[in-house]
Amino acid sequence: MEAYLLDWVNLLLRWVHVITVIAWIGSSFYFVFLDNNLLKPNSPDLLEKGVDGAMWAVHGGGFYNPQKYMLAPKKIHTKLHWFYWESYASWISGFALFTVMYLWNASTYLIDKSLMDWSPAAAITAALGFFVAFWFVYDTVCRLFGFRKNGELIVATLMLCVVAFASWLACQLFAGRAAYLLVGAMIATAMSANVFVWIIPGQRKVIAAMTSGEKYDAMALAIHGKRGKQRSVHNTYFTLPVIFAMLSNHYSFLYTHPQRWLILFVMMFAGALIRQFFVQRHGFKLGRAANPWPFAAVGVVLIVGAIVAMAPQSAPPVSGSASSKPATFAEVKTVIDQHCLTCHGAQVQMKNVRLDSADSIKLHAQNVYQQVSVSKQMPMNNATGITEQERALVARWYLAGAKLD
Repeated sequence: MEAYLLDWVNLLLRWVHVITVIAWIGSSFYFVFLDNNLLKPNSPDLLEKGVDGAMWAVHGGGFYNPQKYMLAPKKIHTKLHWFYWESYASWISGFALFTVMYLWNASTYLIDKSLMDWSPAAAITAALGFFVAFWFVYDTVCRLFGFRKNGELIVATLMLCVVAFASWLACQLFAGRAAYLLVGAMIATAMSANVFVWIIPGQRKVIAAMTSGEKYDAMALAIHGKRGKQRSVHNTYFTLPVIFAMLSNHYSFLYTHPQRWLILFVMMFAGALIRQFFVQRHGFKLGRAANPWPFAAVGVVLIVGAIVAMAPQSAPPVSGSASSKPATFAEVKTVIDQHCLTCHGAQVQMKNVRLDSADSIKLHAQNVYQQVSVSKQMPMNNATGITEQERALVARWYLAGAKLD
């Protein structure tokens, strides 16, 4: 019953997390689009009000006229909307999902004993340490180098090195699936921390000073706007790498590859380059930036390179007739009893799947074939040591009709 309820919690949290992430990424992408498309107005009344950029847009049968003020307007006539709950809800729901799936079942999902044979408590502590350590390093690098000459290039170079090291280290310590997700969650934590620690508090300070009616130091307040813009831009470059890391746990050929850390880093780097293309292409159309096509080209080349490098090699022909001989149900049941009943037996039915009888094995035959022989995702982290010959045996049984005799 506990496993069944955890599956429902997992599903509902994943649903909420996807919804909130869509809202956060959507608003982030929209404001980047606005920054790249707002034009300096010529209208005297807009210039007098302090409007620095404006545009017209049409959507859903209505016309919209967004305007950007470099300084807070003298008076805000309607409700001021703050974009932060999208970020907070994304992180809270994501961390809750990570807790239910990986931390609660650390011995199953987080630990691969062939890599590191440690206790669940130690593995959980190390995983949480990734979140804290990455934010500390990233924030320190931004504060030390972010506003120097060529500061953004220095920050980008250093953080690429940090992410590469974190990807390698995570894949040395944790099960591949967990390592990929952990690196993505680590970066996502920094994204949400940017909003919580710097962007929103800085904006509140600026608005409080400008609407107080008292004299304020505009130069002193400018740092909040600069820092907020800096971290917001970083967040948009983090977006595609994080999404790739989150999606990757559905594709075992990625996180089971011998060079999985390098694949993770290359794909995330490609995502950041492609995002750079999308950020700059609007500015290029308006004559504000150089042609951004090289970023997209390099990103695509990296992805194609990963696909080619990971392509499976043709297996040598197997001697004898064993590879074509249909497997019997008795042989398959022996494999299932040895490798699957720990999680799908009478006591525990993960994913509401039970495989301790002939009828239940027949009922779930297709799922068993897909998970064991095709995707090779099960047993999780190959904790029970199933062999390639046993996976092939299950495939032969299923493809021959999954007979019980």
